[in-house]
Amino acid sequence: MLKATIDADTFRESIDALAALVTECRLHVDGTGVRTCAVDTANVAMVSLDLGKDAFETYEATPDELGIDIAKMKNILGMMGKGDILSLNLPEGSRRLELAFGSYQYSVTLLDINTIRKDPNPPAIELPGKVELTGSALSTAIKAADVISDKIALGIDPKAEIFYMMAEGDTDHIKLELGRDQLISLQPAEARSLFSLDYLKDMGKVMGRSEKVSVALGIDHPVKVAFDLAGGKGHVEYLLAPRIEAD
Repeated sequence: MLKATIDADTFRESIDALAALVTECRLHVDGTGVRTCAVDTANVAMVSLDLGKDAFETYEATPDELGIDIAKMKNILGMMGKGDILSLNLPEGSRRLELAFGSYQYSVTLLDINTIRKDPNPPAIELPGKVELTGSALSTAIKAADVISDKIALGIDPKAEIFYMMAEGDTDHIKLELGRDQLISLQPAEARSLFSLDYLKDMGKVMGRSEKVSVALGIDHPVKVAFDLAGGKGHVEYLLAPRIEAD
């Protein structure tokens, strides 16, 4: 059972964060809020979302697992206007989620959770380097790199105390260096990995709205990107596997 109301922008941002990587997920609901963890079809990236009950205007739920069609939900939420309040209602034992906002009322059949991959177990990895910067700065750098290449290197130079992003094409090159005074915080450690811009571009569209984004890195390790939403009442984490560089 789920009965809740939430600001349209908050829920839309949550769905956008998931839609950057997956088209469906298992959404877990209980008295503390809603959460999910899912991987993309290529097993390259993982997203986890935790939206606490305080992120909702009103919230009441009993433990349940919902099969959500993210693509369909994103299309529905695209109809909502800024400032709208979304009502979510799932009666006990029902498999149809009712959504209402403005003059619209939707009744959406949930996916069979048995057809959706089970939640992955996040890998236990040590990522010694960490930076915090604005989402707009990270998103802009990703867009700039996309003009040059289809991949980007993210790294930390601990001696110079800089976080850098570098992309190389067949004939062109771009590098951005950000020092301590241009970052919110820096935990210096030797780190450098190469990543696909196809994934980062989609993630960047969501991260770009955040005032603070945390980026954790290692050497040829996945990157973990984390940020809050709903005024800190929600949290999103992305984990993206590195591309293997040719010798």
